[in-house]
Amino acid sequence: MRPLPTLLALSLAAAFGGFAATALRDSLQNPTQAAVPVATPAVAALPAAVGSTPMPSLAPMLARVTPAVVSVHTKQRVSVSPFGNDPVFRRMFPELSQERINESLGSGVIVDAVNGYVLTNHHVIEGADSVSVTLADGRTLPAAFVGSDPDTDIAVMQIKTDGLSALPLADSSALQVGDFVVAVGNPFGIGQTVTSGIVSAVGRSGLRGLGFQDFIQTDASINPGNSGGALVNLNGELVGINTASFNPRGSMAGNIGLSFAIPTSLARSVMQQLVTTGEVRRGTLGLESQDVTAQLARGLGLDEPRGALVTRVFAGSAAAAAGLKPGDVVVSANGQRVDDRGSLRNFEGLQAIGSTVTLDVLREGKPLQLKATLREQPRALAGLELDPRLDGATFAELPERLRQSGASGVLVEAVAKGSRAAGSGLRAGDVVVAASAGGFADLPGFRASFTQAPAQLVLRVIRGNRPGELLMR
Repeated sequence: MRPLPTLLALSLAAAFGGFAATALRDSLQNPTQAAVPVATPAVAALPAAVGSTPMPSLAPMLARVTPAVVSVHTKQRVSVSPFGNDPVFRRMFPELSQERINESLGSGVIVDAVNGYVLTNHHVIEGADSVSVTLADGRTLPAAFVGSDPDTDIAVMQIKTDGLSALPLADSSALQVGDFVVAVGNPFGIGQTVTSGIVSAVGRSGLRGLGFQDFIQTDASINPGNSGGALVNLNGELVGINTASFNPRGSMAGNIGLSFAIPTSLARSVMQQLVTTGEVRRGTLGLESQDVTAQLARGLGLDEPRGALVTRVFAGSAAAAAGLKPGDVVVSANGQRVDDRGSLRNFEGLQAIGSTVTLDVLREGKPLQLKATLREQPRALAGLELDPRLDGATFAELPERLRQSGASGVLVEAVAKGSRAAGSGLRAGDVVVAASAGGFADLPGFRASFTQAPAQLVLRVIRGNRPGELLMR
């Protein structure tokens, strides 16, 4: 059995969580001394005007924008042992462990001045014990957690004070490649910083380890600490939440013009659900699929190896109601190209419950168009609902960032102490990739594998990148 693929196949310099600015501080305090003085060539200053026309400036727009962009400070208490992560010695010598407070920095955007709602990235505040926000005017305020969605990397906080400025949310679907945009945030903790560029691409997806994706790509620099900050248009309207920059050499190699932001159309939808219910509910087709390989394409009579091949349609699902069948190949959804099962799943994850989608399908090589109304995707499942031998365990979908890295299966979210599942050795954090009836990709597939109760229930699990099997008694 192969272990879970490592998530570090690509370095996504997004400041996921936070960062230490020690190296930057040291370099500022100890600048390199040049051995030989170098003459600096004179540079002519730009004129204030050309004829009677003033030189263009972003300053008036930024005067309205920057008060709404905040710095986010998080603190997290962690226990540090001289034995590292060795579970045996940590249990034997707990008194040697010491508590340490990790601090990190990020950015956020005030989007509702009346209620004090602040948008940021989930990875900025993930695991934090306390969060505070520093406004552009220098005031530092405690922030209350409203809700977050790891799969889209959106989080909502709330601050309470007077005199807040908020950014209006633009229609990000109107963005076009070539539009000018400006990024505002707190890179490396040095203070509020503005960078500019253009929209390099829209609807970008397929980046490993980043959950559901519909990114705006820009060449405006988004460095560590900028995560959660604002991407605005020239009208000073919010078009995206800065989230990541891509650099194969890591963040210290500098910006290379590949930065990504979550569009406001997605952020607005997630925020509304988090503010209203505290959680995000998603629609699903209710099917399993696989990539179309060159060999499968030949066998199916397809012109090219592209699309998501339907391998299973769950009873009572949106896919079943729409008439999808195993063997169908989904090649586009709502006009968006579907290259593989990952892109189909990504499309599903960005749709609301009850939305109707149009699927372009190839059935026995012939084109077919079907409409499906998405139904709710279950968030978690109690083991007792599946089999008495799983009593005490709760199963949940894998975080989407793991799926984007090639993982499949379900996550053991919790195991009650002294329960039947615990007695068989199941632990919280295990990833179940197969059961007695065979493998499965997600929670609906896991549920479907218990249509008939197996005489002997064996779970294949991955624990800490190590595979194994558990006999559930």
